[in-house]
Amino acid sequence: MEQTVPYSSSEKVYTSNQKVIGNIFYILIVLACLTCITGGIWSIFDFLMPTGKLNAFLTLTLGYQIAIIAGILAVLFFLLIFFFGLFKKGRKWVLHFIFNVREIEEKYKNRIDVKIAAGGLLISIMAILIGVVISIIQEILVSPDPDSPLSIFFASFLTGNWILFAGVSLFAVLAVTLFMIYFWKNGYYVILRIMGKLEK
Repeated sequence: MEQTVPYSSSEKVYTSNQKVIGNIFYILIVLACLTCITGGIWSIFDFLMPTGKLNAFLTLTLGYQIAIIAGILAVLFFLLIFFFGLFKKGRKWVLHFIFNVREIEEKYKNRIDVKIAAGGLLISIMAILIGVVISIIQEILVSPDPDSPLSIFFASFLTGNWILFAGVSLFAVLAVTLFMIYFWKNGYYVILRIMGKLEK
């Protein structure tokens, strides 16, 4: 039997597996934030100096090179300290969002029609997202069309843009995953609220 441990000072009780899931999601959110920040800064430098950044850095004196590297490391460590400071709150939010199942009124429990509606809506949303992802992958990797708007858009990307795109994509994947888990846990309640308002 899995042992449950009270989380922080909250009255909620989460299992060790749930706490591990909360840690993983928070770490992925932090990685997405760091990637987006790096990509955003790099994109600004790409806009100001599309090429020759490394050569320009190498032509600087040793003192300037050390100062630039130290500045980058200082920003990185500041961000890490910031995210470490928010670790408990961030994990608590993830756990509460994913595993906080709402109570359902007795008269609405075990309604087959609501279960079918919630399951059908979730499957439909998943099918839409999967279809969009497959279409993008096919257009970019499998059979790229150089004249398509998406190919033209990606063709203009520089290094910073790709880093920023990776961070935003990770955020999107995390958001969709959290939404799916939340809806899987609480979709029944959401459908009930909609039906309750319509029945009144």
